[in-house]
Amino acid sequence: MIRIQGINLALGERPEQLNVKAARVLGVRPGAIERLVPVRQSIDARKKQDIHYVYTVDVEVKGEDRLVKQVGKPSVSLVTPERYVFPRVGRSAPHMPVVVGMGPAGLFAALYLARAGIPSVVLERGEEVDRRAAQVEAYWATGRLNPASNVQFGEGGAGSFSDGKLTTGTHDPRISAVMESLVEAGAPRDILWSHKPHIGTDVLRQVVQTIRRELISLGCDVRFGHRLTGLEQESDRLTAVRVESGEGTYTLPCDALVLAPGHSARDTFRMLEQAGLPMEQKPFAIGVRIEQSQQAISQAQYGPAWAQLPPSDYKLACHLPSGRSAFTFCVCPGGVVVASASDHGQVVTNGMSYRARDGRNINGGFLVGVGPADFPGDDPLAGVRFQELWEAAAFRAGGESACAPAQLVEDFLRRVPSQGPGAILPTYRPGVAWGDLTGCLPGQVADTLREALPLMDRKLRGFAAPEGVLTGLETRSSSPVRILRDESLQSALRGVYPCGEGAGYAGGIVSAAVDGIRVAEAIARG
Repeated sequence: MIRIQGINLALGERPEQLNVKAARVLGVRPGAIERLVPVRQSIDARKKQDIHYVYTVDVEVKGEDRLVKQVGKPSVSLVTPERYVFPRVGRSAPHMPVVVGMGPAGLFAALYLARAGIPSVVLERGEEVDRRAAQVEAYWATGRLNPASNVQFGEGGAGSFSDGKLTTGTHDPRISAVMESLVEAGAPRDILWSHKPHIGTDVLRQVVQTIRRELISLGCDVRFGHRLTGLEQESDRLTAVRVESGEGTYTLPCDALVLAPGHSARDTFRMLEQAGLPMEQKPFAIGVRIEQSQQAISQAQYGPAWAQLPPSDYKLACHLPSGRSAFTFCVCPGGVVVASASDHGQVVTNGMSYRARDGRNINGGFLVGVGPADFPGDDPLAGVRFQELWEAAAFRAGGESACAPAQLVEDFLRRVPSQGPGAILPTYRPGVAWGDLTGCLPGQVADTLREALPLMDRKLRGFAAPEGVLTGLETRSSSPVRILRDESLQSALRGVYPCGEGAGYAGGIVSAAVDGIRVAEAIARG
């Protein structure tokens, strides 16, 4: 195939024009192109009066070698697309592997093992996604939390209540396999070429159900409401896992455990520490959710053409003289701020968008990195306690309810409590408690956010709009621990494969799914 980079489409042009423009680049008739496949689509918004789409495409046409030499440009080259191939299976064992956690890491580990002829027992402490969605909706409406099944725990993991963003900084060849599997399960096809692909929480929930049905059809034993509570071993090798369910506790023989608990499974982290699995502290970030007007941000990004384009997002960062950095994370265009606690006595926030991204506000995590020097202790779970400390402070500031503390940007900068909203209404349910966020943020974090707001506003006018809403707290941007593993992807307790974001080896849906496939490969090799 021939890859052509840098084909521009004006906002009014239809995608069908790609065929005409690709033919023009190659000097052939449009009918000579046998097949055209979009590879990448992005928006060039550097000139507000000339905003356009930029495409990279692959085309099939006769005489490809001759045409590439004839064009003679670096933007036109020959490519040979390579499909991901799962390694040859060498595993021979009497027991099915056990997968703990049905977030992207666990789902894709189970999926690729099953497709290779190795079905597994899949344990998920939460509920299947439809029942879980009803429980989450009840929490948002009434403040009544189910600690076993919520935004953090259940089928699909925390990503089932997010934007379904699929951006990643990695360049692993397994990424294409993840994307293709998601499309096969019902994700929109444009995730294969979009510069900033996203599924949307509404579509993602359907996708994970389709993957679950495939797992079951391939012989997997999927068990909801089953929580890992212990490990059994002989010498340095895993022999069984202990599990708790609504029907009681039981022991499950196991020689290969995919340990993908997610970043909020604190009871699991404590159990693993007591079992002697090597773990270490890991830096993460803490801060707030910031909400602005979607229209204002889109206008700032795109100018007069904003209404012709999808809702814009942003990605901002600044490094301050104090040595601290602030950055935006998991930005949700047209989305809402959601209550994301996983236990009583906590207030935790996150962001969520539907596929349409058609809400009035845009929100994003506005965070500051923290590390071991900030944590209360030097043991592996000190970061967990740091999270718990500030989530409890937010709970108190919210009136010891599911309400979240909130403050206007202008008041936060002036260090005065807010009395109510301005033009931008908060989207967090069941509601916010207006006041001063300073008391529920670490001092160095609050100071860093104040310093960063005007600097980021210079990069994106409207980011620090006075009526913008800050809602606290965001503490679960990534795992506060890393469960150590070696080159074989196993813990010192052989047969245990720490995996995904909760184990400290991923940072989003795609990278977690890729890590799940890597672990599946290691188990399959035997």
